[in-house]
Amino acid sequence: MLKTSDFDPVSGGLFNKQFKKIALFVLLIFGVLVLRLWFLQIVNGHVYRSKSEQNRIRLQDILPLRGVIFDRKGKTLVDNRPYYDLYLIPEEVQDRKKLFEDLNRFFDFELELSEQKFNKASRRHPFKPMCIKKNISRDELALIETHRFNLPGIMIKVKPQRHYVFGDLASHLLGYLGEITERELMNNKYPDNKQGDLIGKSGVERRQQPVLNGIRGGEQMEVDATGRKIKAVSRKPPVPGANICLTIDKDLQALAEKCLTGKRGAIVAINPGNGEILALASSPSFDPNFFIGGVDKENWNKIVLSKDFPLQNRALSGQYPPASVFKNVVALAGLEEGVIDPREEIVCNGIYTLGNYDYRCWKKHGHGKVNLHRAIAESCDVYFYKIGMRLGIDRISSYAKKFGLGRITGFDVLQEKGGLIPTREWKLKRFGVPWQAGETVSTSIGQSFVLVTPIQMAAMTSAIFNGGILYQPQVTKWAKNVTGEIVYEFVPKVNGRIKVRKENLELVKKALVGVVNEPHGTGGRAKLRHVIVAGKTGTAQVVSLEKEKKFSDAGGIPWKFRDHAWFVAVAPADSPKIALAIVIAHGGHGGSAAAPIAKVIIEAYLENSG
Repeated sequence: MLKTSDFDPVSGGLFNKQFKKIALFVLLIFGVLVLRLWFLQIVNGHVYRSKSEQNRIRLQDILPLRGVIFDRKGKTLVDNRPYYDLYLIPEEVQDRKKLFEDLNRFFDFELELSEQKFNKASRRHPFKPMCIKKNISRDELALIETHRFNLPGIMIKVKPQRHYVFGDLASHLLGYLGEITERELMNNKYPDNKQGDLIGKSGVERRQQPVLNGIRGGEQMEVDATGRKIKAVSRKPPVPGANICLTIDKDLQALAEKCLTGKRGAIVAINPGNGEILALASSPSFDPNFFIGGVDKENWNKIVLSKDFPLQNRALSGQYPPASVFKNVVALAGLEEGVIDPREEIVCNGIYTLGNYDYRCWKKHGHGKVNLHRAIAESCDVYFYKIGMRLGIDRISSYAKKFGLGRITGFDVLQEKGGLIPTREWKLKRFGVPWQAGETVSTSIGQSFVLVTPIQMAAMTSAIFNGGILYQPQVTKWAKNVTGEIVYEFVPKVNGRIKVRKENLELVKKALVGVVNEPHGTGGRAKLRHVIVAGKTGTAQVVSLEKEKKFSDAGGIPWKFRDHAWFVAVAPADSPKIALAIVIAHGGHGGSAAAPIAKVIIEAYLENSG
C-alpha cells in the first residue's frame, strides 16, 4: 500500500491537496443530501405524508337511501329500488375478445367504445373497476349471475334508485329527481350534495329535499400503487333520509286523475276544517320514473315543447277566469256593504245595457224577477252586473283579496302562482289607461282581467263553509327519521280570517245548497241522494260572444276557443268534510262538464272515510 512517504515531497504535497479537495467535495455532497432530507422530512414532511396517505387510502362515498313517501293511510307512493351497474376489472381479464363476445350475447352494449375504455383502463388503472353498462335490467342481471363463472373480471355494483310505485300518479305533487347543476352547487342551497347527485326538481321531492336526502356515508379503502384494493381501513355508514307521510288519499287521488283522463284541467280536494290536501290532480301528467336515468336533450325538448305542457301543475299555476264562481265573493261583498237586500228582486230580461254596449245573461231570455238566493242558485248574470255596479271595482277587489285571491296560498309545495285581482291602479300602471265602467260589469261575474288558480278556489270555498277561516293548504302530514323520531308534524296554519257577518255567510251557503239541490239550480248533476252537496258552477269565456257566434255559424267552435268549465263544492253542507275545486280547460259548461266529476269524487270519499 502506497503511503505519502513513498512520494517525493513535491508529489506528496500535490496528493494531499487533491485528496482534501475530493474529501471536501464528498462532504459537500453529503451535506446537500442531508439538508435535502431534512427539508423533505422535517420541513415539508406533513405535506408528503398527506400525499402518501392519499395514494395509499382511497375514499369512497356511500350514498344514503332517500326517504320513503306514503299517503295518509300508509300506502307507499315513492320508495327506492336497487339499481345495477355492470363493472369490469381489466387486470382479471385473460381473454378480452372472448369476454366481450360473451357479454354481447346477453345484452346489447357499445362494443367498440367498451374496448377503447378497456385498453385505456388496463394501461393506467388495471385494478380499478370500469363501468361498461349502467342500469342493467333484472333479466340481464340474472344472465350475468348465471354465467358468472365464465365471466372473469365482471362485477355488479348496486345503488339505490328512486321508484315511483304508481307511475304518473300524483306526479305533479310528488315531483321528480334530476342531477344537481353547477349553479345549484355554487349557491350553497344543497350543502349535503355533490356533483352527480340526484336532487328534487319539483313537487314534494324538491320542497322536502333536506328532509328526504339523508346523510352520505364513506369508506376508507387501502390500495396499492396500481389501485388494487387491499383492505378496508374504516367505514362510516350512511344515514337514510326521513320518511314522509302526505295528507293525500291514494285512492281518491287515483279517482281524481281518472276523471281527468283525456282532458286538460285540475282537481283540488281539501279538508275545509284544517287545510289538508286530500287530492291534487293535474292533467296531462307525466311519469317521474322517466327522469331517473337522466334525460337526453332530444327527449327533454319533446317534453318542454309539448303543446300539452305535461310538466305544468295546473292546480297551482294554472290561472283561469273564475267566471260565476266569483259571484260568491260579489254576493258577500254586497251583503256586507249593504248594497244587497236579500229580498229585493231585480228584473233579468237577458240583457244589461251600459252606454252603447249590451251585456248578456247566459240565459237568452232572462230569469225574470230574481232575488239573491235565486241569482246564486240559477247563476243570473244580470243580477250580478247590477250588484257589481253598485259596489264598484274598488270594493269588489278589496273583498276578493280578503278571500285570498290575487296572492299565493302558501301551499307547502313550490311552483304556485298568485292569479290576478285587477284594481284601478293596476290597470293604469299596466296599460296606461284608466279603468272603465264596463270592466266592472265583466269583473262582477269573474271575467275581464280576473285570474285565479284551482287551489285558491278550494281554499276560498272552504272558508265560506268553515266560518270564514282561510287555512293554508298543506300536504305534509309528518316526517320521521330513521330512529322513528318525528322531525315534522302537521299543524293547521291560518292565512287569515274573513270578517263577514255570520248571517250573511248563511245566506250564501243556503243559496249554494240551492245550486245543487233545487230544480233550476245550475249544479244539479252533482246532487247526491243521502248527502247534501253545496256548490257553484262557472263557465269562463275564452273569446267574446260575437266570436263564439261566428265560429258556431262556421261549423263549430275550435277546442282552444271553448269555455273553461268550473265547479266548486262542499259536502256535507251542514258538516263539511271535503271541499272541491274543479276546472276543465275548454270543457264547456261547468254544470255539465265539472259538476258530475264532483259528484263521483265526493261520493267515493265520503263512503271510504266513514
